[in-house]
Amino acid sequence: METMSDDAAVVGRRIAFPEHYWDDLQVGDVLASTGITITEAHLVSWAGLTGDIVEFHINKDFAAGTPFGERIGHGPLTLSVALGLTTQTGYFSKVVAWLGLDAVRASKPVLIGDTIRAEATVRETRPTRKAGNGVWSLDYQVLNQRDETVMTFTSGFLVAMRPE
Repeated sequence: METMSDDAAVVGRRIAFPEHYWDDLQVGDVLASTGITITEAHLVSWAGLTGDIVEFHINKDFAAGTPFGERIGHGPLTLSVALGLTTQTGYFSKVVAWLGLDAVRASKPVLIGDTIRAEATVRETRPTRKAGNGVWSLDYQVLNQRDETVMTFTSGFLVAMRPE
């Protein structure tokens, strides 16, 4: 029977995302997310959560008669999923505040069954007047499984700087 020496035993290691500070991203860096397949449950849950109950999102028969021919995802759902997917990259552990959105454009519908992912390119990094924080401005591109852009937007974040 094999035995393990005491110094070879590893017990209770905690593995987590590394902390990322404002200083860890530079202009031009791209944060690439994993993807998620949008389901009917996403549309129904979003409609119920937000009150955005519009027929072409939740009524299959009604949506069949629209130019899209089927139900489409809510634009704000697509935007929120893209922000969430990008957060999962681990680079947002030191965000102090979300500063907002600009230039949101929905260029193609997201259909039930589409798999979307986000790429966020760092547009700007700048320190703030208050020591210890900086701002990231990120240009988002949301893509479907065919690498077609379905949405673009810019978002800003106040992020803690690495302690000296």
